[in-house]
Amino acid sequence: MGKALLIVESPAKARTLKGYLGKDFQVEASVGHIKDLPKSQLGVDVENGFTPQYGVIRGKGKVVQRLKQAAKSADVIYLAPDPDREGEAIAWHIAEEIRPKRGEKPIYRVMIHEITKKGVKRALEKPGQLDPNRYNAQQARRILDRLVGYQISPILWEKVRRGLSAGRVQSVALRLVVEREREIQAFVPEEYWNIEALLEGSAPPPFRARLWKADGRKVRVGTAEEARAIRQRLEGASFRLAKVERKEKRRGPAPPFITSTLQ
Repeated sequence: MGKALLIVESPAKARTLKGYLGKDFQVEASVGHIKDLPKSQLGVDVENGFTPQYGVIRGKGKVVQRLKQAAKSADVIYLAPDPDREGEAIAWHIAEEIRPKRGEKPIYRVMIHEITKKGVKRALEKPGQLDPNRYNAQQARRILDRLVGYQISPILWEKVRRGLSAGRVQSVALRLVVEREREIQAFVPEEYWNIEALLEGSAPPPFRARLWKADGRKVRVGTAEEARAIRQRLEGASFRLAKVERKEKRRGPAPPFITSTLQ
């Protein structure tokens, strides 16, 4: 086996994997994304299919050069950023930068789901190819982020207040919060009453019953006067148990505590 290059995102992960793989592998880290849309302009060609215009992130030039040098001396290259859409974009951009201009050198995508010696070697035994569908999914998210945030945030600064921002997710979530708050403020509380009775037959124990229907209709008690009238009507009355239904009821455990429930 010739010299192999494995590229991951995290320097700490790179050190761990180097210990697992030994001298046959050179393990390098991209330290996250190496390319992104420019900060000084939209970076999306809206007139030509919303094509993103990526460039190497400022400060990542040395990282890219290090990866290129490592790729030159490798016989095979394994790209192992995180197994998600962001990781796929990182792998794709690394491949664009380190792919040799002349000749072919095998470049594989490796999905490492388990940072153990056994898990890493299992992933390397079954490498795959870069996934254009997963990459395109990340591109769609990134382009939408830029189209929404880059163009609307300056309007907020001008029309509302400096420092505000808009986003593909946060603006929609804020709209939902505002709509719900308006519903809360517009809510007009209505008085209602429940009628309960403690019933006891010839055999104990006593049990509570709630008035649900009267004269074949669902009971809706809106005032104290209505509640008192129903109470007077029911006092001294005899009741007959018409039917008993047994049902299993499952109750899940209480959710874990969070900061607000502990305060």
